[in-house]
Amino acid sequence: MRSCYPTDNRSWLEISASAAENNLSVIRRFAAGTPVYAVVKSNAYGHGLELFAGIMDKAGVDGFCVDTCPEGLALREGGIGKPILVLGYSMPEEWGLAKENNITVSISNLSALREICAASGSPEFHLKVDTGMRRQGILPEEAEEALNIVKGGNGNITGMFTHFASAKDINYPGFTDSQIAEFSKIAELFRASGFNIVRHASATAGTLISGKYRLDMVRAGIGLYGYYPSKELEIQLGDIGLIPAMKWKSRISEAKSAKKGDFVGYDLTERLMEDSLLAVVPVGYWHGLPRDLSGIAELAVNGNKCKIIGRISMDMSVIKVPPGTKVGDEVVIMDDATVFGRLLGGSHYEVITRINPAIKRILV
Repeated sequence: MRSCYPTDNRSWLEISASAAENNLSVIRRFAAGTPVYAVVKSNAYGHGLELFAGIMDKAGVDGFCVDTCPEGLALREGGIGKPILVLGYSMPEEWGLAKENNITVSISNLSALREICAASGSPEFHLKVDTGMRRQGILPEEAEEALNIVKGGNGNITGMFTHFASAKDINYPGFTDSQIAEFSKIAELFRASGFNIVRHASATAGTLISGKYRLDMVRAGIGLYGYYPSKELEIQLGDIGLIPAMKWKSRISEAKSAKKGDFVGYDLTERLMEDSLLAVVPVGYWHGLPRDLSGIAELAVNGNKCKIIGRISMDMSVIKVPPGTKVGDEVVIMDDATVFGRLLGGSHYEVITRINPAIKRILV
């Protein structure tokens, strides 16, 4: 049985090492000497876990954040020797492998904290504190109990962190300031009891907004891939030098002439208003091209913007192309995910992370 789905070579992602290295330099400039951990969870935001982590490792990033223990193990197997922190939930049966491979896990509730502190041979862990997200993390009122559990157990706590709920606008820092104040009190409670913990709270947004959020390390995700965390910060900061690291490409697989009045695609969703040359691109919603882009998005062929006609299918799409377009011509599906994100009324985060892992990633 195959260990993974077979690679689809009809479409590919070009991942630019120079763009990624540039983006790390931008983040380092804002971090101002604070250690930077590259967040490579969710297949490195769609860019390819091992490939992108390799770029960051060579560029000198200080460590890595992943979502799962298997992601951390994949990095170790790929030769990554730097610190790895699992941000998401780790099952207790994974703790042994985490310890063997020097992978730090996260603990985010009192039940798991009791279990890891009672276990022998458990891995290092960072304790997550919920200061306003109401997602993962112990609540502030549970801090004293958490401290007593750690004091009385065998657990090896080496860090503590929180996550900002709304750090996306320089002009409205109030909630983020309240979160960092609450977190700092709890971290100091543990430090005053002799625990030399690393404190961290900032992802890309917090790193870009203010130095007071950086603490002992920052977790850089979306910025490393060349994108702003929010439209607000893009406007407020201006061009800080981020470059999208991914280009998604394919080739024309078929071209045909169609007549005015012809319907295109499932459910007769679009009718041609003039005689047209249509081309098939072997990429559909299975690959991660959102079906909601049907009839509105444009792909690029030989420098020409070509509108998607009709409904995006599971494995292919149809575009209207200029005369002379032929089978084999290169198609740029996407080189800036914010364009698709805004067309969808959603997020560029979703656009890049949903690209199918079966598509080949190529280092350029």
